Amino acid sequence: MRTASNTVSTDEIEDIVSARDSRQGLIIVVSAPSGAGKTTVCETLVAEWPDIRWSVSFTTRLPRRGERDGRHYHFVTLEEFESEREKGRFVEWAKVHGNLYGTPRDFLEKQILAGKDTLLVIDVQGARAVKESFPDAVLVFLLPPSLTELERRLRIRSQGGSENISSRLRNAKVEFSCYRTYDYVVVNDDVAEAASRLKAIILAERCKTSRLKRGTEREVSKPR
Repeated sequence: MRTASNTVSTDEIEDIVSARDSRQGLIIVVSAPSGAGKTTVCETLVAEWPDIRWSVSFTTRLPRRGERDGRHYHFVTLEEFESEREKGRFVEWAKVHGNLYGTPRDFLEKQILAGKDTLLVIDVQGARAVKESFPDAVLVFLLPPSLTELERRLRIRSQGGSENISSRLRNAKVEFSCYRTYDYVVVNDDVAEAASRLKAIILAERCKTSRLKRGTEREVSKPR
């Protein structure tokens, strides 16, 4: 039999509702080997759920067909990237397939405080760094159905020839070994289904009791 001390008061229920409505924003990190379809899945999610914000990374690589500066990436020169890095403006940065990528720290902090959920599409190195600076970040690893399918997708993209594809497949095997360090795994055998699973993860994270705290009770992680 429940005693009075075990009951939930009206004030406590109101506090829970208030805390839900004033929660801090989530950081959702999606990683996957090149060719697994992470960008396509995330674009599908954002198209159907526009209140999710993109974190636009800086990169020194050239734009691919259809990519726009400021939307998909901030495309910068090597000198510009190094200047930003020296100023400590990246929460993480990494060299991937010969190009530099960096995630701006100030944007993430502002989004968290504003209660806006932010989506990051970064590699396993970057995900590890983000988790260190923002322990509440949600890490999702996207897997292709098989290595055979991954190779097929890379050949369709056909960037850099057979040698480049072989290099990306070798890197993929290394990245696969990191999936256990992530909070969730989603298999991308169908883009719409994978986007739906990613949305379900975000909704579940929003409802966690550990997140039912007022924004003023938790501080955004500060630079180390």
